[in-house]
Amino acid sequence: MGFTLCNKLLTVSANLMSFPIRQKGFTSSALAWLLSGVALRLLLLLVRSSCAASSAPEITVAAYYYPCEHPDPRWDKAKYPGFTEWDLVRKAKPRFPGHKQPKVPLWGYTDESDPKVMAQKIDAAANYGVNAFIFDWYYYDDGPYLERALERGFLQATNNSRVKFGLMWANHDWFDIQGYNPADKVKLLYPGKVTPATWDKITDLVITRYFKHPSYWRIDGKPYFSIYEMSLFLENFGSIEAARAALDHFRQKARAAGLPGLHINAVLWGRPNLPGGKTPADWPKLCTDLALDSLTGYTWVHHGALNYGTFPISDYVQGRDVYLKFYESAITNYPVPYFPNTTINWDNSPRAHPDAKWDKPAAHVVNPVMVGNTPAAFRQACQIIKARLLAAPTTPKIVTVNAWNEWPEGSVLEPEKEYGYGYLEAIKAVFGTK
Repeated sequence: MGFTLCNKLLTVSANLMSFPIRQKGFTSSALAWLLSGVALRLLLLLVRSSCAASSAPEITVAAYYYPCEHPDPRWDKAKYPGFTEWDLVRKAKPRFPGHKQPKVPLWGYTDESDPKVMAQKIDAAANYGVNAFIFDWYYYDDGPYLERALERGFLQATNNSRVKFGLMWANHDWFDIQGYNPADKVKLLYPGKVTPATWDKITDLVITRYFKHPSYWRIDGKPYFSIYEMSLFLENFGSIEAARAALDHFRQKARAAGLPGLHINAVLWGRPNLPGGKTPADWPKLCTDLALDSLTGYTWVHHGALNYGTFPISDYVQGRDVYLKFYESAITNYPVPYFPNTTINWDNSPRAHPDAKWDKPAAHVVNPVMVGNTPAAFRQACQIIKARLLAAPTTPKIVTVNAWNEWPEGSVLEPEKEYGYGYLEAIKAVFGTK
C-alpha cells in the first residue's frame, strides 16, 4: 500500500468518525451510529497497521541454488554413470579433530530434477521467507550443463508460482575438482570463455525460455540476469567496448521480445574460490562502461572471510566482520546498487580426495573450514546486514544468500541433521515472509 493511499484512507477514516448523518429524525455522528465508533475505530487501526507495514521497505531474499543433486551426461563421462555431488557429500570424512563431517541432509539424498522433490524445496523456501532462487546456470560452447534441476525440477513443479527464479550465468572455467587431490595437476574440463556466437545462443534461449515465465524474477519489471565471472565475459569479446555492445544487443533483443528491458547484475569478488578465477580492475568504471544495473556477492569467501593463519579452521564471526567492512565501502564505492550477501558456511572438504593431506592449505579444496557458524550466529549476521541495508540508500532492497544447497561447500539453507531447519528459521525470523 503506497504512502499517499495510506494517508487518504487515514483521512477518510478520521473524517467518518465525526461525519454528521440523519437517522430516524435524530442527528448523530458516525461514531454513535456505528456501534459507538467501534467499527470505525477498528477500521482506523487496520489502516494504520497496514500503512506502518508499508512504510518499511520490503527486503527480497534471493538464495543461490547450485544444481549438483542430479545426474548429468557430462558427469557420467568425467566420473562414472549416475555420479552426483551427493556421492562426495555422503562419503565426506573429518579431516582434523573436531571437524564435523559428513553433513547429512534431513530430506535425504534426493534427485532435484524430480518435480516432486523440487516442490518440497519450493514450499520450504516460500514458508520460511526465501523469495527467489538464483540458479547457477551453466552454458558452454558445447551447450548446457546441470540444467535438469531447473528444466525438469523447478519448471515442472506444480507449485513453482510460490518462489521466483532467476539466472546467474556461472561462466567460470569448470575444472575437475570433484574428488581432487592437490598433489595432482588440476584438469580443465569446460572453458568458461565462449564465442560471440555462443553468447547469441544464450541470449536467445534465456529470453524465449525463461524471461517470459510468470515466475521469473524481475526487478522493476525487468528480468534479472547475473554474470558470475566478469573477467571471462570481457575476454569473450576482446574489449570493454565490444562487451558493452554485446550487452546492448541483449537488451535490444529483450525489448523486441516485448520485455521492458533487462536488469543486468554482476557478481563482484576479489579472491577466487575456484581454480582459474580472476576479477577485472576498476569496477566503478566498469559498471558505467557496461551500463550494469547492480552488483552483488556470491560468498563472503570472495572478500577475504577465510583466515588462513588459523588453518585448518576459520572463525565465522571474524569472517563476517571482514565482509561487513567490505560491504560498508561497497555502499558508496560503486555507481550502481550493491546488494549485500549473507553466507552460512564454508567447508569444501567433501570435494577433496580421501588421500588429500590436511597439514597445510592447498589449492583448490584444502582450505580453512569455518567454525562457529551456528543458526544463532547466522541469524545475527542477517540482522546486522538487514539493519545496514535498510539504513543505506540502496534500492531496491535485496539480499543474496549463499546458499540454498551448496552442500559440497557446506553452505546450505536446506535442513540438515545437526541443526534441522535452524538456518531457515533464522531467515524467517529476520526477514519474515511475504
